[in-house]
Amino acid sequence: MTPMNLADFHFDLPERLIALRPADPQDSARLLVVHGDGRLEDASVRDLPKYLTAGDVLVFNDTRVLPAALKGVRPARDEIGADVACDVNLVERIDDHTWRALARPGKRLKPGDPIHFAEGFEATITQRLDGGEIELSFIQSGVALEQALDAHGAMPLPPYIARRRPADARDRQTYQTAFAGEDAASVAAPTAGLHFTPRLLAEIDAAGLVRETVRLHVGLGTFKPLEEAQLEANRLHAEWRRLTPETASRLNAARAAGRRCVPVGTTAMRTLESCSTPEGTLAAATGPTDIFLKPGDAVRATDALVTNFHLPGSSLFMLVCALMGTDIMQAAYAHAIASDYRFYSYGDACLLLP
Repeated sequence: MTPMNLADFHFDLPERLIALRPADPQDSARLLVVHGDGRLEDASVRDLPKYLTAGDVLVFNDTRVLPAALKGVRPARDEIGADVACDVNLVERIDDHTWRALARPGKRLKPGDPIHFAEGFEATITQRLDGGEIELSFIQSGVALEQALDAHGAMPLPPYIARRRPADARDRQTYQTAFAGEDAASVAAPTAGLHFTPRLLAEIDAAGLVRETVRLHVGLGTFKPLEEAQLEANRLHAEWRRLTPETASRLNAARAAGRRCVPVGTTAMRTLESCSTPEGTLAAATGPTDIFLKPGDAVRATDALVTNFHLPGSSLFMLVCALMGTDIMQAAYAHAIASDYRFYSYGDACLLLP
C-alpha cells in the first residue's frame, strides 16, 4: 500500500473565506451538495430535506459546549515579584474538579501555582504536561464548577476566530446547538449542528425524517492540523463518546429497512463508525474513542453526511475524503472556494451523498 502523504490533503484557503460569525439566521447558510459521481449542486441548508427520503435518520451529537475560555491571575510568588495575567483554555475533563488546559504565558506558570479567576473561583496547577498543557485542580467540583465556569468563562472559539475577535455574549447562543444536552463537557462545538434552528428541525420532522442523538465530547484535537507522527500511529487524541443500546437498535432497524443513516457532523460520524461491527451493524458503547478515518478505511455506518468545510491537512478533511474520495473532495473544495462559500466552524455546510 502506498504511504499516505499529508500534502494530498492540503488546499489554499483565502483568509477572507473564514467565517467570523454564523449566517443570520443560522439555517440560511449555504449547502454544497456533493454526489458520489462528483456532481456538485449549490443549495441552502434549508433545502436539506429535499435531498433525503422520509424514514432516513439524521444522527446529531447533543454534547454541550462549556464556556471553557478563562482569564485569571497568577499571584506574585514573593514580595518583589509581580502578578501575571493568564489566559486559560480548558481542553479535557479528567474528573469532577480536574481539567487539562492550555495556558499562556506557559513559561511563567509552574506546578503549585494558584490561578485566581474570580472571587471564590480559583484553581491550582498540579502538573505540566506534554504539548504545553497543564493540569488544573479547581476548588469547586461537579455542578458548582459548571456554574462557576458559566458565570466567568467565555465560549472557546477556535483560534482562527479568536485571533481576530474576542468571544462575546452572542457566541453563547450561536456557538451552542439548539438540541444540546445537559452535560457541558465539550471544548468545541459540533459545528454542523449549529445550522439546525428550531425552524429547520420542524421542517425535518414534517418531511418524515427521523432524528436520533449520540454524544461525543469534542476536544481541541478534533480540529488541529495533523502531524506526521499521528498519521504513522493511525490514532487521534481520544474523546469520550456514547451510543446507547436503544439508539443502536433503532438505527440498525432503520438501515435493515433500507433507510439511510446520516450523521450531522464528523463527531457524530466518528461516534457511529467507532461503534460499528465488521458486519456493518452498530453496537452500543460508552467510553473513549481515538478512531482515525482516512482514505482506504472502511466506512460501515454512514450512508450520507452533513458537515462543514474543514481545515487543510486536518483529520476531518481526511475523514470526508474517506467517505467520498480525495479527488472528489478536492474538486468540491475548489468549487466552494471559487464560489465564496464560508469555511470552518461558523461557515457553510456540505451534504455528502456517496
